[in-house]
Amino acid sequence: MPKRSTTIAIGAAAAVVVIGGAATAIALSGSGGGAGDAGDGETTVTVRLWDEQVEEAYEESFDAFEEENPDIDVEIEHVAYADYFDKLRTDVAGGSADDIFWVNNSYFGAYADNGNLLNIDETLGAEAKRAWEPKVVEQFTRDGALWGVPQLTDAGIALYYNRAMLDQAGIAPEQLNTLTWSPDAAQDSFLPVLQKLTRDAAGKTADAPGFDPNAIAQYGFNASNDLNAIYLQFIGSNGGTYQDGDEFTFDDPKSVEAFQYIVDLINEHHVAPSAADTNEDGDFARNQFLQGKMALFESGTYNLKNIADSADFDWGVALIPSSPAGRVSVTNGIVAAGNAATEHPEATAKVLEWLGSEEGNSFVGASGSAIPAVVAAQQTFRDYYADQGVDIAPFFDVIDGSDTIPAPRGANYGAAFAVFKPILDEVFLGRTPVQEGLEKAVAESNEAIR
Repeated sequence: MPKRSTTIAIGAAAAVVVIGGAATAIALSGSGGGAGDAGDGETTVTVRLWDEQVEEAYEESFDAFEEENPDIDVEIEHVAYADYFDKLRTDVAGGSADDIFWVNNSYFGAYADNGNLLNIDETLGAEAKRAWEPKVVEQFTRDGALWGVPQLTDAGIALYYNRAMLDQAGIAPEQLNTLTWSPDAAQDSFLPVLQKLTRDAAGKTADAPGFDPNAIAQYGFNASNDLNAIYLQFIGSNGGTYQDGDEFTFDDPKSVEAFQYIVDLINEHHVAPSAADTNEDGDFARNQFLQGKMALFESGTYNLKNIADSADFDWGVALIPSSPAGRVSVTNGIVAAGNAATEHPEATAKVLEWLGSEEGNSFVGASGSAIPAVVAAQQTFRDYYADQGVDIAPFFDVIDGSDTIPAPRGANYGAAFAVFKPILDEVFLGRTPVQEGLEKAVAESNEAIR
């Protein structure tokens, strides 16, 4: 999609903007003239993101902003997620990053620590955060300051299911909400269900004599090297840990058990696709589900709109399985961060203010593309899927009043990820023993962040 331009005005107001770590008070000029970025006409503010569906919602949001204020031209820059953080790192270092750019919990720390981001508490005022999802505010607060305007919250992780496949296996959707996974086979009700939901080309299920694991036509589940959708949930629900502060800890005994269970689903029980297919294609499992080749797909609301728009079969959403530590999910958020090196601090602050408002953020929810992180705008997302006849409660129920496993974080997380992902790829392929691989991944990742 080509970049758009939207004009919006700066109303008379005052803001404090942090540039290079120093707080600077500025007066926002009135529409059509005066001091500041918009005094000589339009000021262009660029906004970078990676999600095409949210981009469409932003188009409408900035159109609404334009109707009232004609002095800022907002251009949206879309960068594919696969390249997003590599390009962002290069552009920030080279001084060519956009005025506003999305960051997630894993990568914002380095930019905050290096003085690359506007301090939102000072830019928009410390009271602004009261309107935003507390879990997202907490995730993006570092050293006592908030470093982005919350835009999206994923709630928790849930199980998408293909109803016809459940019916064929004699499994009621409600049964999914009662399942438990466990390293102890005697307590494991999840694997038997996955075996009944996995079929070879001859129609034999994975628990039947003569099942051919080399000719699978329908997978039961999307076990894979997927941190956000898969293994954080298994680690957390088994009582393991992923990090302690910025240090990695996922080689503890409970985490090893969790990884072993997931890897066995792939390589021993054959109820999930080979890691040869999923390691380098993050959309492989979702596409298998949409093509009617997978019964259960564990993921978050970030895939909800894709499935709602593309699935041509009857589907629904259930809770993820529980385990010894209960049912534990990660919950993530995305913020719009202000570039501390922006040449347009007044205009950038005004656009951030809009993105953090109920009106500005409501377009995201009303389109069904994501859950708004502005609390007052979240009902638009619920209303959208209620109109579609989709029960989205499991995404919220899994984190409502329950412990969550913290999302990945750290000032040098990107460097660590580059180290541990290829090691974990080999673990999921079955080429490296689980404990050996995890110990190596943790040791080398912790070395990379020092």
